[in-house]
Amino acid sequence: MKKILVTGSSRGIGKEIALYLAQNGYDIDVHFVHNEDKALEVVSKIKSFGRDAQALKFDIKNREECKNILEGKLYYGIVLNAGIAKDNVFPALEGDEWDEVIDTNLTGFYNVLKPLVMPMISNRIKGRIITLSSVSALSGNRGQVNYSASKAGIIGATKSLALELAKRGITVNCIAPGVIDTDMIKEIPADEIKKLIPMKRIGSAKEVASLANYLMSEDASYITGQVISVNGGLYL
Repeated sequence: MKKILVTGSSRGIGKEIALYLAQNGYDIDVHFVHNEDKALEVVSKIKSFGRDAQALKFDIKNREECKNILEGKLYYGIVLNAGIAKDNVFPALEGDEWDEVIDTNLTGFYNVLKPLVMPMISNRIKGRIITLSSVSALSGNRGQVNYSASKAGIIGATKSLALELAKRGITVNCIAPGVIDTDMIKEIPADEIKKLIPMKRIGSAKEVASLANYLMSEDASYITGQVISVNGGLYL
């Protein structure tokens, strides 16, 4: 049983994770909330690798929707990648900018995992759960009080869930990317960012995906509750 759900996998890091895992022998449920065409492109690509795939549409902020879509499904692995950023300096941060980021990035953790964890336990699946945090959660970042709070919460939730599930053989780990070449950094001047990174380059989504693939593997069965940064040395 090697099916994996990757949330937010129609583009960016999630897409790369979904494709990388599929190339390494996993069937994938590709999650999206808005861009069905992009999700179906990912599904088609995965099927070209000889793996099974389907697109699932649901809003991770919506608890009932998550329950209705996910209840009864059984996965070996879950990658909680979906997230948003709404950056603003704190004095100008609006309530809806706070709420939407927290509801998506942090409450989404509960909404997605709640219907899925007990079936893993009941079926004695020694599975894998991977969450995505951020370098912002570890160091803070100007204009990202909401985002940093949500991603720091993910780290705490990951560590606590790892303790609860360890005796079941289910690992729970967190990847904290730094500056990765995706749509989320399009507006950031690349040359200025590179000056802050000891490796003097921006990371690729594939470098994050390769770590996710390792954490999904049997070789990683004794690694749990860890936060692993992929950041080129940023803020060490």
